[in-house]
Amino acid sequence: MTNALASLSRRSVLAALGGTAFAGLPLPGFAQSTTPRKTLTLRAAAGTTVLKAGGAPVARPMLALAETVVLRRGDEVAVRFENGLTQPALLSWRGLDGVAAAEPLVARRPVPPGGNDSFVIPLRAAGTLLVDLRLTADGGPAPMPALPLVVQEATPPQVDGDEVVLIEDARLGSDGKPLASGLDAGDMPWLYTVNGQPTADITLRANGRFRLRFINACQRNVIALRIDDHDVRVIALDSQPAEPFLARNGTLVLAPGTRVDVLLDATRPPGATSAITLLDGGKPTPIARLVTSSEPPLRPAPLPLPAPLPDNGLPAQLPLSSALRVDLPLGALTSAQLDWFAPDTFVAAKGPAFQAKRGRTVVLTLNNRATMPMIFHLHGHHFRLLDRLDDGWKPFWLDTLAIDAGQTQRIAFAAEYPGLWLIEAFAAKWSAPRLLRSYAVS
Repeated sequence: MTNALASLSRRSVLAALGGTAFAGLPLPGFAQSTTPRKTLTLRAAAGTTVLKAGGAPVARPMLALAETVVLRRGDEVAVRFENGLTQPALLSWRGLDGVAAAEPLVARRPVPPGGNDSFVIPLRAAGTLLVDLRLTADGGPAPMPALPLVVQEATPPQVDGDEVVLIEDARLGSDGKPLASGLDAGDMPWLYTVNGQPTADITLRANGRFRLRFINACQRNVIALRIDDHDVRVIALDSQPAEPFLARNGTLVLAPGTRVDVLLDATRPPGATSAITLLDGGKPTPIARLVTSSEPPLRPAPLPLPAPLPDNGLPAQLPLSSALRVDLPLGALTSAQLDWFAPDTFVAAKGPAFQAKRGRTVVLTLNNRATMPMIFHLHGHHFRLLDRLDDGWKPFWLDTLAIDAGQTQRIAFAAEYPGLWLIEAFAAKWSAPRLLRSYAVS
């Protein structure tokens, strides 16, 4: 099995994700919190990171919390963003449905160097969120960072540890400095970090249960992660609960921005180690290890199978027969695609790709006409991936999807939140431009 996985081509890794499992007024369906408002201060500043084991630190922008804040579903949060960089920066969120006040380029504009921005967000749902500074940063002086945020369930599952595993990539320019996406990197190799380090050890304890929140925070790259010697039980995708299922061969496939929460039961003996290997179509890269502690087991036997996470209130059914249906070509620019804009030329007033009445189901046909895979990301709402015959959907919600060259996928969502929301699309290539459209719900 190891040899078969190691021989995955970049195209096969990308294709695996496309078709398989994988401002002031209260928002609809959100009860205003009676608890005090929490404050979340995000700071962007110059920093350093080590990209290779034994290598010297290199300069790179960082995004961090000013202080640790425990976030829970139902919280109302006052966000303050402070830009300590020498270039403008703009927050972009994944997993934050229906929060018009946070929508980049619509409600929020890039913050100048030394400036700040403030707004309020309600946390309608629990899950693993991601916030980054990349939407308007292509071709800039440096690659922009990403920051995970965890919103706890009111009743979290029983676990003995809960850890974020943030995977980022980098490529170096001829001057040895990290290169921003949107620029030609030639044949420079990919370098990967786990939680800001070249490698990581994740400590388990025998007969314990551990929640790992895997995040692909790569700039453009689709990756697969193979976790050896353990059953890998997926419990959430893109911040939304999923009916628990085992990842085939212990392998997860993640598009850029995708978040996958899994449960691992530590069934190996104390002192054992297991590899986590990254596959991107090139040479397999060992990036982390699961290390079973030498301490005595936590309990006599592993815990029973887990129940699903509590749902976040998304609809159980989507009426497809009365849906608004929209064709949305992706990829090569044609006469039908001239309404896609680069972030620096995007103007909301130029008109949305489609408009939907609140409460109506929308079905989007995503036809990738390019010669390479495309990454599609929907702001404001989560969607279902429809079956090929358009007679049902996969049993999970997503906000990001990889679509292979020449492939067509159909997705459906309930247009619940009034406002103007972005649609992002870009090719799975380091130098590919990021393109935007918008859609409106009224």
